[in-house]
Amino acid sequence: MRRALTPRGRLIITGGETNGVWLGGADRQLRAQMLSPFTGTHLGTFISSEHADGLRDLTALIDTGALSPVVDRVYPLAETAAAVRHLLDGRVTGKLALTVPAE
Repeated sequence: MRRALTPRGRLIITGGETNGVWLGGADRQLRAQMLSPFTGTHLGTFISSEHADGLRDLTALIDTGALSPVVDRVYPLAETAAAVRHLLDGRVTGKLALTVPAE
């Protein structure tokens, strides 16, 4: 993936690809952290885990209407560049969404 980065690019690895015996799939994140100081790029990580109880609570809030997402704008997939420009303007409240045409 590093080959796709610009010379000062940033890569954030968000998940593991294996069920590593010792590291539970986190080996990619650890390798990125160890390699980052030796490259011109920034290689970082983001690791999270789900908890069934929390997801059930979240689902209940959504189902009752107590929680709903704030969507600033919805863009068709063909206008992704415009969506990114809008995001970079810094005036987005909530989330931006892209619609993907049905096949």
